[in-house]
Amino acid sequence: MEYRKIWRQLPSALRKTIVSVFGFTLIAIGGVLLILPGPFTLPPVIAGLFILALEFTWARSLLTKAQDSAKMIDPRKFKKRKPKDL
Repeated sequence: MEYRKIWRQLPSALRKTIVSVFGFTLIAIGGVLLILPGPFTLPPVIAGLFILALEFTWARSLLTKAQDSAKMIDPRKFKKRKPKDL
């Protein structure tokens, strides 16, 4: 993995700046998608958290909390049930 080696050779401040720009941009796109109609609101936010978690421990803990919350969701609750015929 030569990319990891090159990434680790960059100064820490530059790595954190790059990660911050990309991560917060994806989170901002997810925030805009909350307002605009359409699907795919959460994937940019989760991707932004994932990118931020590469360099920041606070983002890693937020991502872990989000993953734990996602595991507790029961997809069967969201299925639409057909109404019973009367």
